Amino acid sequence: MADIELTYSTGKVRRDGELPARADIGTVFDELDFQTAVQAYLWSLPIVSWAQWMDVHTTIFGATASDLVVYRSYRDRLGLITANATTPYILGFFDLGASGPLVIELPPGPTAGGVADFWQREFAVLGEMGPDAGNGGKTLVVGPGQSVDDTGEYTVVQSPMMHIMFGFRTLDPDPVRSGALVDAVRVFPHRERENPTPTRLVSPDGKPWTGIQPRDLKYWELLHTILQDEPVEERDRFPLAWLRQLGIEKGKPFAPDERVQKILQRAVDVGEVFAQANAFVKRFPGSRYWPDRQWDLAIVLDNSAKRGDGYDEFFERASWFYEAVSFSKAMKSTTPGVGQAYLGSYCDTDGQWLDGGQNYTLHVPADVPAKLFWSATVYTVDTRCLIDNEQGRGDRGSRDPDLVFDDDGSVDLYYGPSAPAGKESNWVQTIPGQHWFSYFRLYGPLEPYFDRSWKLGDITHCASAIIESDNVD
Repeated sequence: MADIELTYSTGKVRRDGELPARADIGTVFDELDFQTAVQAYLWSLPIVSWAQWMDVHTTIFGATASDLVVYRSYRDRLGLITANATTPYILGFFDLGASGPLVIELPPGPTAGGVADFWQREFAVLGEMGPDAGNGGKTLVVGPGQSVDDTGEYTVVQSPMMHIMFGFRTLDPDPVRSGALVDAVRVFPHRERENPTPTRLVSPDGKPWTGIQPRDLKYWELLHTILQDEPVEERDRFPLAWLRQLGIEKGKPFAPDERVQKILQRAVDVGEVFAQANAFVKRFPGSRYWPDRQWDLAIVLDNSAKRGDGYDEFFERASWFYEAVSFSKAMKSTTPGVGQAYLGSYCDTDGQWLDGGQNYTLHVPADVPAKLFWSATVYTVDTRCLIDNEQGRGDRGSRDPDLVFDDDGSVDLYYGPSAPAGKESNWVQTIPGQHWFSYFRLYGPLEPYFDRSWKLGDITHCASAIIESDNVD
């Protein structure tokens, strides 16, 4: 982003002991509205993120309320914030106000999935970590104020909101079995249970798209649209009061005048700077995973409700949902061998931002504590999405058949604009002029991860692309 001034107004509007001058009252209110708009921006990041993504499903991919979108290829996932580049994503967005209660039928097999509302709060876990334990089942999602008489064959879950997302991933490495699992999923309104509309699988087909929160007035337009149909929660009454002053209110059109448009645009610009600092320089207790490494717990939220002891996780929520999408119990597993673990590195071992025009190495010690597999993925800071490089890939991991291991079982990975000679299989291409960051994922993390006895190396800057493998743990 371009450099911007972080203060909205300039000049002194009062002297000590005096009221502000009457002529300056407009400036005072502009500043008040701007400051609350910035906080509203941070507050609303998760809901606007999914509103933007839902808009992509309908306007770019042509998905309807009976469809699921399948993200298989690297190009399909280029617009998805911090997507993994290893396993496919299958998901859809639904408005229970339009569809009524929704049926989700998941087949037996190795899947990980869930249902969440548009605050990205997971309220139903499906698949291996859910009540069905991977044996398949029928789930009925009921929205606020809705009820169903015929619930005998369903596991009934109550959504806090009308707008929801259902998504899952197949964990079977065999592409044929994985594809069969995807084909067997069914999603349809409960009212159509006798003759449901077939669930269609839609592909992005390589269309360019972006799931990042808009950087213009569309941010607020999306927020206004979603809030129209949603119940008011007690925790949100103050932010909703701020939004009333900015023309965002239930039951009223969004038609900001020139003054408010200027304030709202400025709030997006400054709010994103705050969001970047909050996400990429984590100041949350316990977020640094090893004291002598630059790796943080990427997910600083404690739970899906985003609720701490005596407070709600406002800044933790803003951190995760600026740099990523979705939260589930499985993504922050505390059970060895189950779920995933996410570590994020936003700078090199010297604390400098990672520069796409420079060369780096990452030493991955032997015996990575992952039951299933591990991967290291590169994202562009500006979009938080997979790097869009000429190489056409942004990750390296244990599932890569061409990954070269050292004699002791460790792996050296390489990052830079050009591949070091003979290291192409372990290299990810970065782009000059772009900052980047990395996630290291462990699928099925094991005890040496949890007790920290296994330690990942830092991303280390190198003078050139001709790199010797002399890294240390």
